[in-house]
Amino acid sequence: MSLEKAPEETPEHTAYYAKIDKKALTPLWAVMSEIITPVPRSQCRAHLWHFDEVRTYLMEAGDLISAKEAERRVLVMENPGLRGTSKITTSLYAGLQLVLPGEVAPAHRHSQSALRFVLDGSGGHTAVNGERTIMEYGDFVITPPMAWHDHGNDSEEAMIWLDGLDIPLVGFFDASFAESYGDDEQPIDRRTGDSMARFGANMLPVDFESSTMVSPIFNYPYVRSREALEQMKAQNEWDPCHGLKLRYVNPTDGGFAMPTMAQHLQLLPAGFTTAPYRSTDGTVFVAVEGTGRSTIDGREFVWGPKDVFVAPSWKPVIHHADQEAVLFSYSDRAAQQKLGLWREQRDNAKGAKT
Repeated sequence: MSLEKAPEETPEHTAYYAKIDKKALTPLWAVMSEIITPVPRSQCRAHLWHFDEVRTYLMEAGDLISAKEAERRVLVMENPGLRGTSKITTSLYAGLQLVLPGEVAPAHRHSQSALRFVLDGSGGHTAVNGERTIMEYGDFVITPPMAWHDHGNDSEEAMIWLDGLDIPLVGFFDASFAESYGDDEQPIDRRTGDSMARFGANMLPVDFESSTMVSPIFNYPYVRSREALEQMKAQNEWDPCHGLKLRYVNPTDGGFAMPTMAQHLQLLPAGFTTAPYRSTDGTVFVAVEGTGRSTIDGREFVWGPKDVFVAPSWKPVIHHADQEAVLFSYSDRAAQQKLGLWREQRDNAKGAKT
C-alpha cells in the first residue's frame, strides 16, 4: 500500500467491495491514490485563445441575439480538458462579453464575484450598487458578490471585455444565489468617481468600517496601473520569474482586491525570458501590450495584444517577451492562501535578456 497506487485487488476484495457498495460505502484504500495525490493532478490544460478569432464569433453572436435577450452575451472560454463544465481552470470561469452601441445588459446580482478586464472599445459603462464607472482599455473592474450590476454602452463602438468569475468555486460549495433587478438599469445615486475619491487616494473616510472583504474601489484604471509599472521600470530591478509584477489590492487592509480571486499586472522588458516558475493556482493571462511567447508544461504559445491563455496548476511556466510586454492575470490564489493551500516553486536561475 502506498500513496502511489492502490493495493492489488483479489477476488475476495472484489466480492467485498460489491457487498458494501450496496450500502453506499467505498474502501478508502482502493481510492486513496486517486483522491490524495503526491502532486496536483488536473484535467485542466494549457491553452490559448486568439482575440481576433474569438471577436469574429462574438460579433456574429451580436447579430444572433441581443444583450437583453441573452442577459449576458458571452462566449465562454472553456478549457479543452474541461469541456462541458464552463470552466477555464478547475475553480474559475472566463468569457468574452459583447455590448453593442445603445445596448444594456440588464441589472442582476449573484453570489459569484466577478471581474471585468476591458479589451475592446471605449466609453461603455458598468454600474455597481448605485455608482457608474466608464470603462477604458485595460481597466480592471470589480463586481462584488450580491452587488446589483448592469452594463451599458452609450458609445459608438462595440465594447468587449473579459469576464472572470469564481462560478466553479461557488458551485463547489453549493452556495449559488441569483436574482434579477426587475428593471434594465438600477438607479444611479453616486457620482462617477466617488469610490475612487473616497478610497483610492491613500486615504479613507474618517468613520469607515469595512463590512466586506472586497475592495471598495471597483475600477482600477489601466492608465494609473501602467504608469506605476513605468515608474518602477526605471529602477531596473527585475524578478527572475516575473519581471516586474504588481498585485491589485484592497486599500482597506492591503489584501487582495477580491476574496476568492487574485489579480496581477506585470511588465516584461523586450528580450526578457523568465526563469521557470510554477504554483498551485491555475492562472488566466491576458496579453495587454506587446508580443511574446509562453512555454507552459513544455508547450509553446505565441501571443499578442488581447490574446488570452491559461496555465494549469503546478505546471512550469516560462515567459519570453519579443517586445516590451504587459500581462494581466487572475487566479484563485487569494482563496488558496486563506485556506493554507497555496504553494509555489521558483527556479534558482535568473531571468535574462536575450
